[in-house]
Amino acid sequence: MLKITFTEKVRAVVARIPRGEAWTYSEIAKLAGNARAARAVGNILHKNFDPEIPCHRVVRSDGKIGGFNRGQLQKIRKLKSEGLKISGDAIIKI
Repeated sequence: MLKITFTEKVRAVVARIPRGEAWTYSEIAKLAGNARAARAVGNILHKNFDPEIPCHRVVRSDGKIGGFNRGQLQKIRKLKSEGLKISGDAIIKI
């Protein structure tokens, strides 16, 4: 039986985030099986260049955009193009 790594679990969870939604690093960590691993999620996603894994849809718990390996402005553009409302560097909750 193959053991699924935490990285694989994170990538699988992030791949399920619907267009137009943003989930937090903490939510991803919890869904991947380790609620205390939000920083690890960020490190995993920082190394992601697979377009099937929409890591731009993962944001900080305080609503701020957070990092993106292609730059924060690109992350903001992608989120806006998917219909999310952003003010400065944070998502506006409606």
